[in-house]
Amino acid sequence: MLNIFTLVNGRLFQEEIESLEELSRFQPIWVDLESPTPEEKRWIKQYYGLSIPEDAMDEDIEESARFYKEDNGELHIRSDFLVADDDEPHTVRVAFILNTDNDELKSKGVLFSIHDEDVPVFRLLRMRARRAPGLIEEAKEVLLKLFDADAEYSADTLEEIYDELEKVSKKVLSGDMTDALAGEVLGAIARHEDMSGRIRRNVMDTRRAVSFMVRSKMLNGEQFEEARQILRDMDSLDSHTAFLFDKINFLMDATVGFININQNKIIKIFSVASVALLPPTLIASLYGMNFKYMPELDWSLGYPYALALMVASALGPMLYFRRRGWLK
Repeated sequence: MLNIFTLVNGRLFQEEIESLEELSRFQPIWVDLESPTPEEKRWIKQYYGLSIPEDAMDEDIEESARFYKEDNGELHIRSDFLVADDDEPHTVRVAFILNTDNDELKSKGVLFSIHDEDVPVFRLLRMRARRAPGLIEEAKEVLLKLFDADAEYSADTLEEIYDELEKVSKKVLSGDMTDALAGEVLGAIARHEDMSGRIRRNVMDTRRAVSFMVRSKMLNGEQFEEARQILRDMDSLDSHTAFLFDKINFLMDATVGFININQNKIIKIFSVASVALLPPTLIASLYGMNFKYMPELDWSLGYPYALALMVASALGPMLYFRRRGWLK
């Protein structure tokens, strides 16, 4: 899918391109390629003179090779964006290409983004740019606003984790922790820990991308200050993620502690039962081993007497244990 974004009266408008002729009718500041076909890549090459690298969206590319500047003035930035899906949270690799120096190419002043699936941050920026005139004036600001929206998206996801962990805390601290509830709580904690880790990695990746833009000296004074503000926002998220990890560890330890308590209760029941059944076992052993002849042959109440004595010897310890509170 090939989408272009143009500025009209300070607002960002989106157009879906289906042919090379349509592409030549617009002067965009942002060209977005979502799962581009070979034909769409050929349109970009033919009209803008821009060759999209084959490894643009590779996940195994070295970290040090994700930010660089070509000799022809093209800036290449590969950054990961968080997709906080409840079913399967993951990150999407996006490749950005921005020409800032070469006046001979039509691609100068146009931001190109290539990715395999739609990104929530992109939708958020498109919605804001349509409603807020003057929010974006050039391609570099599109890139900055994307990273700014990414920081806000990470913050919103952290707030959702806060709310979910509050619900988990109420379950853990309610004092009625069954094994089924403990399994549910552990599953929720594991999901939130995974999401927090992804947010932290996403924050680190965005910080590196913005730092590269600052070091490349491609920003003017106002854009430079905006980039520094984004970096400060990213730094503030670190303390929140650290607090969430501490809270998750506390809830994990508390849940495991309740599971151990429940297991100890079961072991205590078996221990009490074993002690309570020792006297009946002793009586049964004496009754079955210390007579030359079966006593019931001479005494008809032999069996009932032995059974009654075994029950009485078991009830005595059980009543004592109950009085001491060991059966609760």
